[in-house]
Amino acid sequence: FLSVTEDLVRRRAEHNNCEIFSLEEISLHQQKLEYLDKWCRDLKILYLQNNLIQKIENVGKLKKLEYLNVALNNIERIENLEGCEELKKLDLTANFIGELSSIEALKYNIHLKELFLVGNPCTEFEGYRQFVVATLHQLKYLDSKEIERSERIQALQNYPEVKQKIREQEQAYLLKRAREKEEAQRRMQERKDKKQKQVESRLGFDSTLTSFHWDNIPCDLCSLDSLQNKENHEAEGDREQEVWRTFEDDEDRRFWEEPTPYTPESRLETHRYIEEKRRAKDNIREPKKREKPLQTLATAEGKVLNVNVPKLQFSLKDDEENNQIILDLAVYRHLDTSLLDVDVQPTYVRVLVKGKPFQLVLPEEVKPDSSSAKRSQTTGHLVVSMPKVCKII
Repeated sequence: FLSVTEDLVRRRAEHNNCEIFSLEEISLHQQKLEYLDKWCRDLKILYLQNNLIQKIENVGKLKKLEYLNVALNNIERIENLEGCEELKKLDLTANFIGELSSIEALKYNIHLKELFLVGNPCTEFEGYRQFVVATLHQLKYLDSKEIERSERIQALQNYPEVKQKIREQEQAYLLKRAREKEEAQRRMQERKDKKQKQVESRLGFDSTLTSFHWDNIPCDLCSLDSLQNKENHEAEGDREQEVWRTFEDDEDRRFWEEPTPYTPESRLETHRYIEEKRRAKDNIREPKKREKPLQTLATAEGKVLNVNVPKLQFSLKDDEENNQIILDLAVYRHLDTSLLDVDVQPTYVRVLVKGKPFQLVLPEEVKPDSSSAKRSQTTGHLVVSMPKVCKII
């Protein structure tokens, strides 16, 4: 996961002219969260779903926050939200909250009207809804269902009895979680040991091949030319790779077919496994990557060429009224502006779009220092305004 840096937040704040101190809404998926409560104090809406977050933190200073979405994470208890004074809606869908009593921390969020706990273990507890309704008097909706006045009255009447039941179920769940954590550690250690044995097995296979190359070749083959030896060596190398691929395929099949409890640890383990496989594939592909030939932007004589590698639509307008030339380049509407690089020269303009060059020879000489580039707020196009050198008489 990527860490949240100030530069990343600025890029995600493009809709707010990249200003983060006045930012009111941001979505951060697959990122580690820190420092956000220092950079964006005016946030009102924060989307943090699907980040494998284990603990609610670094949001307590967001006093203006009204909606927090932390669905699809690994959160096990509700905490550190007391400082979110304006919080109205909290989405904790599909986490691992088993400490239902931790909702008592939300009593301080007096403006909280909507709470989502669907898909958490605590929702399976007997008396779950009654307990939440009786504990949080300010709530209007729980799991998208409106809380009726009669429901709250009944929940308050049964509160002592329901609270006791919840405590008992909560303790049983916490004991179960302790066992699950121990089991997860054991499984992880077993997988590490198994992988180590596979690596050692492969090393043993390598030494066998080496021994075969030099010790097991009959004397009557020693007279073969070097080309034949090379072909044999390559064939055996391919066989070695095939055997190792078989090892990995077996490991992959075992991992996905093995029954596993749905826990925070299993989600983390799955994420790590997928990342390991992705990195392994990237390492295999890396040597196979060929250097792309450099795009020719000018002839050997120095003549600048028209180039459109990103294959974008464009228009070049001669704005005689303002004595300038305007380039409208139809870059993708949702393309991050940080992926654009504009270079205006007296006789041509060049734009790198995700590293791909767009270059256009200009009909008249322009002033690079007075030129400007901006994104259209309606179309997302890149608009480059270039004042002409020659003034209108």
